[in-house]
Amino acid sequence: MSTKQKIDRANAPRSNVLTDLQKLLKETNPFAHFDTTRRADITSLARQRRFDKGEFITLHGELWPYLILVTEGTLHAVKESEEGRNLVVLTLTQGDVFWGLSFFDKDSTMPVSLQSVKSGSLVSWSRDDLLPLLIANGEALWSLCGLLVMRMKQASNIVESLAFQPVAGRLANLMLDRYGSTGEDPVARDLTLDTMAAYVGTTREMVCRILYRFSDENLIHITRTEFSIIDQDGLTALAGSSQAE
Repeated sequence: MSTKQKIDRANAPRSNVLTDLQKLLKETNPFAHFDTTRRADITSLARQRRFDKGEFITLHGELWPYLILVTEGTLHAVKESEEGRNLVVLTLTQGDVFWGLSFFDKDSTMPVSLQSVKSGSLVSWSRDDLLPLLIANGEALWSLCGLLVMRMKQASNIVESLAFQPVAGRLANLMLDRYGSTGEDPVARDLTLDTMAAYVGTTREMVCRILYRFSDENLIHITRTEFSIIDQDGLTALAGSSQAE
């Protein structure tokens, strides 16, 4: 069964979650720009879907004319190379909005796959249901344009990082983003080598080699189960470096 069929066959949100969904819509662009009556209409058009860890919501190359709102869990937008290497280009959590290219351009296919990394749920709207409402509301459509611009900036930052920042710098930046607020306190290793590699656009072998290097240089302490940052200033310097490996 295709992902389109799965969404088409999904049940509308049950009455006991409608109120929570309406509250979330009120706090989320572009839906926040609709009045209460129109948001209720949008809620009635939504389709709910639960997903398990590892499940694909849509695949690269599919026509997927939907806009989704994540209500629980975590999704990754993943780009895969011909060699089978993955690059995480976007992480979506509760309250994040995402759309397929064919939501706007009906003939455009997905440039990425959307995969769950933490089980949860989402609600979706088809192009035919939601786009007319957006077009009729200039403020809502403008706010969605703002989200488009933000995603373009994120994509530009990824391209710039891959082009000009060495892998060690990208990995240092990932660690600071993920663990920088924990100080030197050990935290559980919640990222596998494969996941780290997908975040920074390299191989698991390269990640492993750089982690050992960071450990030898007393930048981090790492075991099979725990991780801690020892020298945050040193990692910060690496994260801002453009020098070769």
